[in-house]
Amino acid sequence: MTPAAQHSQHDPELRATARHVGRRRFLTGTAAAAALAFTVNLPAAGTAAAAELDPARLSEDPFTLGVASGDPLPGSVLLWTRLAPAPYQADGGLPAERIGVHWELARDETFRRPVRRGTAVAHPEFGHSVHVQVDGLENDRVYYYRFKAGAWISRTGRTRTAPAPGARASALTVGVVSCQRYDQGWFTAYKHLAEDDVDFVLHLGDYLYEYAVSGVGGARAYPAGTVPAVYGHEMVTLDDYRLKYALYKSDPDLLAAHAAHPFVVTWDDHETENNYAGAVSENDDPAEEFLIRRAAAYRAYWENQPLRRPQLPDGPDLRLYRRLHWGGLAQFDVLDTRQYRSDQAYGDGWRLPGPESEDPARTLTGASQERWLIDGWHRSRALWNVVPQQVTFARRYNSTAVPSQVSMDSWDGYPASRERILTGAQAAGVENLMVLTGDVHVHYGFDIKRDFDDQASRTLGTEIVTTSISSGGNGSAEPANWAAFMAANPHLKFYNGLRGYATVSLGRDLARADFKTVPYVTTQGAPLTTAASFVTEVGDQGLKPA
Repeated sequence: MTPAAQHSQHDPELRATARHVGRRRFLTGTAAAAALAFTVNLPAAGTAAAAELDPARLSEDPFTLGVASGDPLPGSVLLWTRLAPAPYQADGGLPAERIGVHWELARDETFRRPVRRGTAVAHPEFGHSVHVQVDGLENDRVYYYRFKAGAWISRTGRTRTAPAPGARASALTVGVVSCQRYDQGWFTAYKHLAEDDVDFVLHLGDYLYEYAVSGVGGARAYPAGTVPAVYGHEMVTLDDYRLKYALYKSDPDLLAAHAAHPFVVTWDDHETENNYAGAVSENDDPAEEFLIRRAAAYRAYWENQPLRRPQLPDGPDLRLYRRLHWGGLAQFDVLDTRQYRSDQAYGDGWRLPGPESEDPARTLTGASQERWLIDGWHRSRALWNVVPQQVTFARRYNSTAVPSQVSMDSWDGYPASRERILTGAQAAGVENLMVLTGDVHVHYGFDIKRDFDDQASRTLGTEIVTTSISSGGNGSAEPANWAAFMAANPHLKFYNGLRGYATVSLGRDLARADFKTVPYVTTQGAPLTTAASFVTEVGDQGLKPA
């Protein structure tokens, strides 16, 4: 179903909720106002009648949440910031007035070689966030940027443009990250990533978690009361989600990573609610209630990420899947496997596959996104076709028993959907396929087999699964199920359960994946180690130790 079709289906439910919102058990007055706002479609550029605040009146630094850039295109960058002098207040410490924010782009960190400058408006309706698209730049070039509001100047960010369409780019390195739960550890891996030599970062979901955070910050073990009491409950309303982004974005290591590299982002479940599926919530809340929550989550996601205008949400819908190119070297088809999926079979969790999970009508991507992906492969002229997405794509048995259980939340719970994707890749002549995945808080390296029941069948590509930044705590190099998983899945070439990130370097002859880990996250200062490195060759897919 297309986003437009979804909206036409959801809109009556949202309007009905808005009429009776006072009777809904979980909705606060703020949430009721948000519901009404979503259903009457606030002007995309903000309310024209909103008063304007003189930036000279800003008495405290409004750039507490840092700067970011995203989705590098040929000749174009997207710059982001959000004004919040008091980030742990629902309004960010600002009145409901629009604010002019100056921006600068230069060739150098000192801004002695300026390229562009201008003024953007931070609208209160969008949490005083700013999204600036700068076009007409040189291709394949590094730039530096900053923002100014009143007497305040933001930190300097570093970004870049992509090579020209079809250009014979010889190399590209991306950082791959996911799953950063604030209260389960420090974001130390981001400190190392900020210093790493990557062209951009792919964030594959779970940028934040909806759960409550205690006053001591969980495993971070701050002095009591360090984390304000507003974080002591699960996110539900727009204010809740905005506040949680402010907490996460105040982390110095995450601030550094965003300033150092452009990010290409996609979500998983926790940006909204654990393991939701389309309009179906984890706890089977009425759809009209959950869609209001989803609308709030999606709105806050757009406000707090370096996304371009096509990703502006429309009520409870936001088209996040999109395509980027790196010259003729790589095509990136960024997927959304939450918004359009069928509900998990057999009540979710690890289950034996059966008629319900194997129903051909089930989908993880939705029909429109599936067609978009396969049609894009037919048109692709890229050497590498890369699919950044959320949940484990390769088959993953949890034991050597026959039959074995599989995860109903991953592609194993939607095997017909996966088969259509693999058939489409083969029909399109995709020879160098790489799937990039997050979600599971471990590093995996998989060969993608044409038939997972026949290990002698063709290897169509590889899957690189990155571990979490902090989710799950310290982890271990060999989790308790390590031996069982390695024995049950011969196409699984690597498994490590420590925290960290991965880098993937694409070249004209081969791709290299480096699985990087830190030994602990419950205390600060952990060193970074490359736990393993693998390559896969152009025209001869399959992971081999580097």
